Amino acid sequence: MGVALWLSITLIIYPYLIYPLVIWVIGSARPRSVRRAAYLPPVTILIPAYNEVANIAATIQNKLMQDYPHGKLQIIVISDASSDGTDAVVASFEDPRVQLLRRTERAGKAAGLNAAVPLASGEILVFSDGNSLFGPNALRYLVANFADPEVGYVTGSLGFTATKDHLSSAGIGAYMRYENLIRRMETTTGSIIGVNGGVDAIRTELYVDTPAHMITDFILPLTVIARKFRVIFDPLVTAYEVPNTALGSEFKMRVRVALRAMQGLVYMRELLNPVRHPLEAFCLISHKLLRYAGFAFMLVALGCNAALAYDSAFYQFLLGVQVGMYGLALIGMLPTLPRALKAATVVPSYLLLSNAAFALASLRFLRGDVVAVWRPRAG
Repeated sequence: MGVALWLSITLIIYPYLIYPLVIWVIGSARPRSVRRAAYLPPVTILIPAYNEVANIAATIQNKLMQDYPHGKLQIIVISDASSDGTDAVVASFEDPRVQLLRRTERAGKAAGLNAAVPLASGEILVFSDGNSLFGPNALRYLVANFADPEVGYVTGSLGFTATKDHLSSAGIGAYMRYENLIRRMETTTGSIIGVNGGVDAIRTELYVDTPAHMITDFILPLTVIARKFRVIFDPLVTAYEVPNTALGSEFKMRVRVALRAMQGLVYMRELLNPVRHPLEAFCLISHKLLRYAGFAFMLVALGCNAALAYDSAFYQFLLGVQVGMYGLALIGMLPTLPRALKAATVVPSYLLLSNAAFALASLRFLRGDVVAVWRPRAG
């Protein structure tokens, strides 16, 4: 019982604390740099959109205003059967660089990108969400990484514009800052595991069609790694979105992303082979697989601790700590809290929310559920 408890606690904290330390040590021992240089090839920006009438004009204008040669920029908006006037807004742009690809039936992001790529004229494909606003030099910084012939995929830093008054927006902001720190360290080892889907890019020649129910932000980088190219993070490449402020919407999004990532791990299971891909398998298991299994380790740790606490003061204290952390996390989900209490509860609350989402995603994965479509953030 004691062994199961301490093993579970170790596996809970491992993806968040121990794995980053190991990656930092590996990167410090043999760092891999990126040979960035001025590089201005033709670029195609792909923007999948569903009912983004409130955001799509600003998103397109933001891309047209990028500091990039006029004749080397193409923008394709893929409307996934939008019904709110998104198509009309896109069609109103008279700039020949802007094109609309209308999908008559909803099929999701992957199917839309698969249909749009044959229409792309750029050597580099850049992906943007329908509400992603790039920093003024983001495109130049993004493309400069491809001057290194070993780089096949690049992602940038995605920030959020909302205040910290909501658990969902504060939590996702803290989570993204933490993830970006991990990506910095993973880049020094070779490649990162997972990208920011609202601001990323791939060499057109490396793009492969993704099954409609798979998550492109996860599958495409892994296919690039499997072909021996690097996937890297560049903090100079910035973009901003409005996050979910509705807790239920954030939870549903986390379930959807986790479910599709689990399916992606099965689809790209060759990279989980530690004999053929030692570093990649280590990173995938540490960064993704064990993190998604965290809810199970939490349940085991709580159950074992409760059993051991019957006649042990130490385990009674440890159980109190566990119960206190869960209590703090639940308090943090209340709609109104003093500012100081919000700051103290945001991390445990968002971790509890995420692990509850992972639990539901795991159940749906075992049931064989498939999700291909998405909805705009409830900002």
